[in-house]
Amino acid sequence: MFELKASPETAHWGYFDAGLAPALRVPSGATVRISSVSGTREVLPPAGFHVPPELHAIHTAQVGLPFGPHILTGPVHVEGASPGDVLEVRIREIGLHQDWGFNFNRPLAGTLPDDFPTYHLMHVALDAKRMIGTMPWGLELPLAPFFGVMGVAPPPAWGRCTSIIPRAFGGNIDNKELVAGTTLFLPVFVEGALFSCGDGHALQGDGEVNVTAIETALAGTFEFIVRKDLRFTYPRAETPTHVITCGMDPDLDKCAEKALRDMIALVVERTGLTREQAYGLCSITADLRITQTVNQHKGVHCMLRKDYLVGPR
Repeated sequence: MFELKASPETAHWGYFDAGLAPALRVPSGATVRISSVSGTREVLPPAGFHVPPELHAIHTAQVGLPFGPHILTGPVHVEGASPGDVLEVRIREIGLHQDWGFNFNRPLAGTLPDDFPTYHLMHVALDAKRMIGTMPWGLELPLAPFFGVMGVAPPPAWGRCTSIIPRAFGGNIDNKELVAGTTLFLPVFVEGALFSCGDGHALQGDGEVNVTAIETALAGTFEFIVRKDLRFTYPRAETPTHVITCGMDPDLDKCAEKALRDMIALVVERTGLTREQAYGLCSITADLRITQTVNQHKGVHCMLRKDYLVGPR
């Protein structure tokens, strides 16, 4: 197994860029353990919690303002990946990398930007053995950690892209379904794909309505497989039970339309049904869910049970 730890040398703060030099090179089929950290100095917890030393090091090394809020680890160059391919990212394990998380809202942000005029920060204690988060008022919540940001390099012509806005290369998808045991499929735009991840979430609701989840440091184990037999231009995912398509746009209606169109295409590809039949199947069995409403480009994901992907008999 390969390993890539967060550090000033392996972190890029707030952006994706096709010009980034790889932090690690691996063959297709390799398994890589990647650690991430999260947050600025302003969100550090009170005494008594463990702050990963690499977070302090990245804070010290950062010169000027970050391009965006997410500290990303990477990129990983996967040998053999070329533009037009698809990178299959099997998420094998995700574990907590510290014993605390944070949540905040700020003025003029979130789903209700005008309703909360003051900054508010909460720290949440995380118990890795029980996989429980304890809110400041004592409420215990079962954790379901996932990486809010997983993506490959954008097309070179796009230049440096903020990590805030999710796009065709993935990025700030914030899909709470992408826990350990699921698979993310990302279209490749540059040689090696250049995968990075970060924005660890210990728990998040659909919507992530106040801008943040329980933000925390995570360590994940990923298996990377270059798929030259797949051809699509937008992220897809699979859980053990469902296939997932995504739509991202400033307009939530357009998000839903994009996710639904891609699901119809997926059904046709997998089953041989007509587009009309696939449209009907989606109306009867698929679920459109709001992924997030706070990343400038909002998100909707469409979920369909795998056992409904049955062709004509």
